[in-house]
Amino acid sequence: MAKKATDTAKKVRKVSKPKPVRPAKEGSLADTAYTAIKEKILKLFFLPGQYLNEGALCDLLGVGRTPVHQALQRLQHEGLVEVMPRKGIIVQPGSISEILKILDSRVTIEADLARNAASRATAEEAEELKKLARVKVNGAGRSQLDDFVDADRAFHSRFAELAGNPVMSEIARTLHDRSIRYWYLHLWQTFDGRASGNEHAAIADAIARGDGEAAASAVRSHIESLRSRLMRAQQINSGRPIPRPR
Repeated sequence: MAKKATDTAKKVRKVSKPKPVRPAKEGSLADTAYTAIKEKILKLFFLPGQYLNEGALCDLLGVGRTPVHQALQRLQHEGLVEVMPRKGIIVQPGSISEILKILDSRVTIEADLARNAASRATAEEAEELKKLARVKVNGAGRSQLDDFVDADRAFHSRFAELAGNPVMSEIARTLHDRSIRYWYLHLWQTFDGRASGNEHAAIADAIARGDGEAAASAVRSHIESLRSRLMRAQQINSGRPIPRPR
């Protein structure tokens, strides 16, 4: 009887022994490295024109060279870094002409996504989008930018998803992410969280009504507002007087 009890105890210990933790897959580590490096570029932890070192990035992120190398290749494809053989990696400086081209592309793609979202979104999805649009970011300047960027990202990402075209949504996401850096570089000077929130609300309301043309028009107005703020920021930096609105 004692022997039987001992055998049973051994079986219990054998069954309850924890399984060894599997190492993370290389792909997931590359995704983690990509996201971390990208956020540091967008939010100016790494500055435009700064040289990066793969080894230093590995130490900073606590991952191996292969995931970091793969992440940098993706970021080069997105136009955020340039990998130069035997020289290093440089954070792309960017330019006003570049962001204007990005905004032009966003107008075309996001207007179409909003139009399609209006024809596809359920009442529940539309209500969710309206809540995302109503996220309030008060004040002006750099201190509110992180919260604004998170809210702005969530809103644009969601209505792009509702359009039902993953290919266009991914293009829109990439373009929107590339716009973020310019908030930190320039647009913080003309930041207006309330105005941006109202513009988001106009897009969300049109999608909720199923009015595709109104949704597309609201997106165009929103991005044109970004363009105007960017030009105002440029005038502030150059010391030129800002024309009074007519």
